[in-house]
Amino acid sequence: MYAGAAIAVGLFGHATPAGVAWLRCLGAAVLLLVWRRPPMAAWRGRRLLLAGTFGVVTAGMNVAFYEAIARLPLGTTVALEFVGPVVVAAAGSRSRRDVGALVLVVAGVAAIADVRLSGSALGVAFALVAAAAWAGYIVLGKRVALDGDGIDALAVGFAVATVVLAPLALGTAEVWSSPRLLVLGIGVGVLSTVVPYVLDQIVLRRLGRAGFAVLLALLPVTAGVLGFVVLAQVPSLPEALGTLAVVAGIALRSRDGAAAEPPG
Repeated sequence: MYAGAAIAVGLFGHATPAGVAWLRCLGAAVLLLVWRRPPMAAWRGRRLLLAGTFGVVTAGMNVAFYEAIARLPLGTTVALEFVGPVVVAAAGSRSRRDVGALVLVVAGVAAIADVRLSGSALGVAFALVAAAAWAGYIVLGKRVALDGDGIDALAVGFAVATVVLAPLALGTAEVWSSPRLLVLGIGVGVLSTVVPYVLDQIVLRRLGRAGFAVLLALLPVTAGVLGFVVLAQVPSLPEALGTLAVVAGIALRSRDGAAAEPPG
């Protein structure tokens, strides 16, 4: 997922962040449609409305995420984005563990935001929009999973989102003149969307939701490591401590209940 994000950062010099997010959506939609070939029933009525809304919310989350990582380090953005799933998880319970997890996450986000507000308040705002969209993803994703085949719904949803967000393609003009850039742009969709979602399904079947939720705590760390290795983004001490606080909050909350799959 975050290897794809690191590639996306490299494309920002040739397309807008929102345009790269649209290319990611297009690549995911094409591959999922070819692979799944959703039945006609998936393109009608309530199933289409639900899948389409889910796809647009998820794609919107990706747009906000890419706008954020264009302004903030990758690990910092991912830590901020985790506000969404942790708040949703904590809202479903009143246990001391949930309250403690929320306090840790809020403290971590406050530490990160305090560092970054002077440098890129807009980046922090985009990351928090992505967090809110992730919360929407969780709620809608659960309904999609219960309504039928989740991967078919992903294919339909990303196809709808590609059309709805088509104006963002205006920011990709340079990419279409270079086969290499186009392959990289579509490849981001494969790395950051198709592969992670398929792996989510495999891991969830083998580990269950609680075990999988614990692994969520690794995501900000993974993003931070990739940001350092691939993009030479070195976190400051407050950013590192804030990220660790978010990780601790995720792990604390995850031990007691279910969380949602990561979006990317």
